[in-house]
This record gives sequence, structure tokens and C-alpha cells, in this order.
Amino acid sequence: MITRRHYRACLKPRTDQKTMLQAALELDKSTVSEAIKGGKCLTVAIYQHKDMLFLYYESLMEDLKPEALFKETSKELELWPEKDGKTPWAYMYNIYYHSIPESVDQWERNSKKKRRGRIAYLYPEKLFSYTYYHKAIVDEGLLDGDKYQSIALHENILFSYFEEPKSMTHIKKESKEASKVIDEWIAKDPESHFDHTLSGEDNFLLIEEVFSMGKEDL
Repeated sequence: MITRRHYRACLKPRTDQKTMLQAALELDKSTVSEAIKGGKCLTVAIYQHKDMLFLYYESLMEDLKPEALFKETSKELELWPEKDGKTPWAYMYNIYYHSIPESVDQWERNSKKKRRGRIAYLYPEKLFSYTYYHKAIVDEGLLDGDKYQSIALHENILFSYFEEPKSMTHIKKESKEASKVIDEWIAKDPESHFDHTLSGEDNFLLIEEVFSMGKEDL
């Protein structure tokens, strides 16, 4: 079973923050490589915006934690308070996607792709509207999009992972029916949900990749 996981983290404030992050990621590279070779995970990628990190990985193990992949990097992170204690990696809820992984063979990439990360800020009063309609689009399963795209939520921040060139599909692959929920979402004025002063005019802001590795790279 493949589980797509998304996490948000915050770097500790320090004058040599960039240098320390790069050094930590370099030390963790072999751990991630061995995890992929050992069949624990597939694609793993981290993106940065200011002092925030966003982690995406595809786990083949139910209990594979971010700290197991990024032991050294985790030391450079602030701790988030959660119900089970403090953690360096805050879990983000995967609320939107166009495909459900069925097996490793079905999910593996046929060629190398560009791995992309982007974020968006929702107005707090629009958070539940955005979540409602995107959950409805997923439940309907008819809207075409990138096979590997997913959007996760933490607080009012969205983190979107996708790949280029895109592999277009939808959840109900056998159906040719057009999505009706997308029309309902468009009628709700999607642009009004995004804080463009933070997200940029395109709603989502592409952010810097600081780590990327997949099975097809090894």
C-alpha cells in the first residue's frame, strides 16, 4: 500500500540557517537513498519558503516517520505542539488528488519528471468552503488532473505537490462523464479564497526545491 504523506516544518532562527540546512540534508541523503532501495518509500521531496519547509513522500510502510528519513534535518527544526506531544514535522491533511495509488507497479514513473512544490494561503473565513468543494471533487472522481498531484492542508496553508510533464487522469478512470462539482466550485469564485498578497497572483506560489529523490533516480 502506498500512502502519500505531507508535512510542514519551521527552521530554527539562526544566522547560518541555509548552510546548516544544506549540511543536514546532505547527511540525510544516504538514509533516504537506502530507504528507497529497501522498499520503504518511493519519491521524497522537500521545498522551502522563507523559514518553512514542506515535505512530501510516498511511504510503503505504515509507520515510516519523517524523522526516520531526515534525522539530521529534524534537529534544525522548531517543535510543533500537537495532541501527542511536540514534533518537528506537523502533519498536513491530504484533501485533493486525481488518482489513488493501487500498487508500486501502477504508481512507478516511466521516465524522470520535474518534481514541483507550491503553496497557497487561504483566507481563514474561506478555508471550509475550499475544503468542502475539493473534497467533493475528489469524491466525485471525474476531474482530470496530474496523476501525482496532491494538495494538503495545515492551518490555512495549502501545500501542492505535482510533477511535470503531467500524466493526466482522474479517479474514475473508466468514466467519460464530465465533472459537475467543478462547475459548482467555479460558481463560488475560487479567486476569492486566496490571499494573493501572500500567495501571488496565480493563487499558488512555486517554492524552492531543497531535496528531491525518487526510485527512478537510483
